[in-house]
Amino acid sequence: MKTKILQSISLFVIALFVLSSCNSKKSEKVADIEPKTETFPLEKAKLTSELRLPAELSSFDQVDLFAKVSSYVKILKVDIGSDVKEGQLLIELEAPEISSQLSAAESRLHSQEAIYTASNSTYQRILETSKVEGTISKNDIELALSRKNSDFAQLAAARAKYKEVQVMQSYLQIRAPFKGKVTARNVNIGAYVGPGASTPLLTLQDQKKLRLSVLVPEAYTGYLKFGDPINFGINSLRGELFTAKISRLSGALDLKLRSERIELDVINTNGKLLPGMVAEVVMDLKSDKSPFVVKKSSVISTSEGMFVLKVIDKKTLRVNVILGLEADGKVEIFGDSLKEGDKLVLNANEEIKDGTAIN
Repeated sequence: MKTKILQSISLFVIALFVLSSCNSKKSEKVADIEPKTETFPLEKAKLTSELRLPAELSSFDQVDLFAKVSSYVKILKVDIGSDVKEGQLLIELEAPEISSQLSAAESRLHSQEAIYTASNSTYQRILETSKVEGTISKNDIELALSRKNSDFAQLAAARAKYKEVQVMQSYLQIRAPFKGKVTARNVNIGAYVGPGASTPLLTLQDQKKLRLSVLVPEAYTGYLKFGDPINFGINSLRGELFTAKISRLSGALDLKLRSERIELDVINTNGKLLPGMVAEVVMDLKSDKSPFVVKKSSVISTSEGMFVLKVIDKKTLRVNVILGLEADGKVEIFGDSLKEGDKLVLNANEEIKDGTAIN
C-alpha cells in the first residue's frame, strides 16, 4: 500500500516538473519576441489653431481738461453724459486780473504806436531835408534813425505783450478739442481752479470709435498681420459676437510679458460698447507656409529642449525641434535637419536613446 502511494506522489511530481518546463519555454519564447516600434513618414501640412486672449476696450480719443490759469468757474455748460461737438464751449472761467492786464497791455500798445509814428515821421522829414546839401548833419540823421529803430523795438515788445495777455485770456474758455461725450465732471460753479491740480475739470471721450487692445504672446506674433479680421465677445453682452480688423501692431515685445500689443479699431455705431469693457478675443491662427506636422506623441519634451526621434539605418537619432501651432493632438515642428519623407518614431519617450535599434 505504501509503495502505491509513493509511486503516485512520484508521478505527480514528475508531471508538475514537465508542465513547469513547458511553461518556462513558452515564456522564454514570448520574451524573445520584442515589441515592434511604430514609425511614420514626415509630411508637410497646414494647421489651423484657435487662440483666445483677454482684451480691453478704450475710447479712441480721450482727454482730461484742466485750467491753464488761476481763475473761478463762471459758467458750466455741460454735465456727465453730454454729447459735445468739436470747438464747443464747455466751461467759462473768470479772472479779473487778466482783464486788467489786457487793458494795460492794450494802452501800452497804443502809446508805443503813437511814439513810433512820431519818431518815424521825424526821421522821414530829416531824411528828406538832408537831400539839400549842408542843411542836416550826418550825425542828426543817425540819431533820428536810432530813435526810430528804438521806438519800433518798443512797439514790437508791446505788441508781443498784448498778444500774450490775449492768449492767457483765451484760456478762460475751455472748449472741446474733438467730438465726444463728457464722462466725468469734477467741478462746480464758483470753484477756484488753476494749474497744478491733480483732478481734471472734465473728461471727454470719443465713444463712436473704440480701441480694442490685446497682448499677443511672442509664440503667436508671426501668425498675425495688418488687416486680419478678429472676432471678440464681451463678458457683459453674452451671446453677441463682434468683428474688427487689426489696425496697428506695436512691432516690439513688452520686456516683462514678452508680448506684442496689437490694436483693433471698433466702430461703435449703436453705442452698446463702452470704454473699459473686458473682451475675449478669438484668433484663428494659420501658417502662411506648410510646415512639418506630427502627432504630439512623437515629440519628447526634456529640460534640454524638444526632440523627435529620427530613424536612420534602423537606429534612432534625436533631432532638436521648435514647436509651432497645436491643434487636434497635432503640432507643427521646425528643424534644420528634417526633410519630407524622414522616418520618425510615432510614440517617442525619454527611455529611447540615440542609437537604439528599431525593428
